[in-house]
Amino acid sequence: MSTAPHPGTLSRDQLEAFWMPFTANRQFKASPRLLARAEGMHYFTPDGRPILDGVAGLWCVNAGHGRREITEAVARQVATMEYAPPFQMGHPPAFELAERLVKLTPAGLDHVFFTNSGSESVDTALKIALAWHRVRGEGTRTRLIGRERGYHGVGFGGISVGGIVNNRKTFGAMLPGVDHLPHTHDLARNAFSRGLPAHGAHLADELERLVTLHDASNIAAVIVEPIAGSTGVLMPPVGYLQRLRDICTKHGILLIFDEVITGFGRTGSAFASTEFGVVPDMITAAKGLTNGAVPMGAVFVRKEIFEAFMTGPEPAIELFHGYTYSAHPVACAAGLAVLDIYARDGLLTRAKSLHAYWEDAVHSLRGSPHVIDVRNYGLIAGIELAPIAGKPGARAYQALTSAFEKGILIRTTGDIIALSPPLIIEKQHIDQLIGTLTEVLAGLD
Repeated sequence: MSTAPHPGTLSRDQLEAFWMPFTANRQFKASPRLLARAEGMHYFTPDGRPILDGVAGLWCVNAGHGRREITEAVARQVATMEYAPPFQMGHPPAFELAERLVKLTPAGLDHVFFTNSGSESVDTALKIALAWHRVRGEGTRTRLIGRERGYHGVGFGGISVGGIVNNRKTFGAMLPGVDHLPHTHDLARNAFSRGLPAHGAHLADELERLVTLHDASNIAAVIVEPIAGSTGVLMPPVGYLQRLRDICTKHGILLIFDEVITGFGRTGSAFASTEFGVVPDMITAAKGLTNGAVPMGAVFVRKEIFEAFMTGPEPAIELFHGYTYSAHPVACAAGLAVLDIYARDGLLTRAKSLHAYWEDAVHSLRGSPHVIDVRNYGLIAGIELAPIAGKPGARAYQALTSAFEKGILIRTTGDIIALSPPLIIEKQHIDQLIGTLTEVLAGLD
C-alpha cells in the first residue's frame, strides 16, 4: 500500500523539493493551489471542489479533460511499443499522424517535423530557416527578426526572437543578429475592439526599415504569433499579417507563424493562418496537438523548403537536427486520437458558432472596476486591468487567487487576464466564467 500523503496534505519537504516553473514559488507554497483530477470542463481540488477551466489547462486542452479515447489510445501504444528511436528508424503512427496533420494546414505546407514542445518547435523552425538559405547558396542570410512582446518559448532561440523584457533582464546573453518589429498593441486607439482592431497595419512596414538597414541578403526569417497570447492577448490589426507576408515575399525572407496557441481550433479554423487568409512558410505548433495529454510539438514546412534539402548523396543526412523523442510513439497515439475527436465533434470550427456569445460575454466586463480594455477573437479573450501604482502585476495576481477561490481557473500575465477555455465549452459555462469574473473584479483592490 502506498504511504504517500494525500495530495491535499503535501509535506513541507515535498513542496520545497519542486522548483516550480513560471511561478511565485514562495507565495504558492505558503498557500498551495492544488489540482487533483480533471473531467470535461472542470478541474477538481484534492477535496473535490470543482474549478471551471477558463484556460484549457495552459491553452492546450482544447477537447476538454479526461477524454477516454485518448487514454485508451495511449494505453494501447504503451503496451505495444513504448518507444522507438527516431533516427534512421520509423514507426507507422508517426507517418499516419503526419499525413493527417498536413491535411489541416494551408495548401503547400505539406511536410511536418516533430518536436516535443512549442519551444523546440520554434528553435527547429529557426534552424530550418538558416539551413534552407545555406543549402540554396544564400548563407549570408543569418539575421532573425521577431517582435516586441512576442513569446516563442524558453529556448535561447525562442527568447532571442521573443520580445519579453524579463528574459533580457534575467539571462542577458541572447543570440546575435536578432532584430524586433514593434508590437501591435495600441490601447489609445484600439481599446475594446471586437475582433481584429482597425488601426495598426502600418506597423508591418517597420520590416522595410530593417531591410533597408541590413539588406535583404542578410535576413533569414521573420517570426510572429498571429495572435500573441502569453504577453496579453494582442490581436493583429486588420491587414497587418498580409502586409508582413507581402514584404517577406518581396525580399525572399521566410515568414514563420508561431501557432502554438492559435493552432487546432482556437480561432475557429484549424490554424489562424487559414482563419486570416495568410499563408506563412512555416508554422510552429504544439499544445492542442495532443490535447496536452503527452508532450509533442510540430513544425509544418512548405514543400519547396523541404525539397531544397533533398539533394546530394542519398545516404547523407539532409538536416542535421532532431530530438530523442521526436515523433514519440505514445505522443503520436495521443495525437491520432485527438484528431479523431476534433473531426467527430467538429471542434476545429466550433469557436465560430460560439464567437458572438463569447464576444458579448467578455465585453460585458467593460465598465467593471479597473478594466481598461477587453479584446477577443474566436474563443480567446484578454481583459487588461489598470495596474496598482508601483506594483505591476499585483492586481492581476489578486484576480488569479480570488478566481481560484471562487471556482474558476484563469491565466494572468502582467496585469492582463487571459481566457482560452476548452473548445467544448457551453453557454452556461461562459455565463459562469464571466459571471464569476465579474465578482472577482468587483472585489479587487
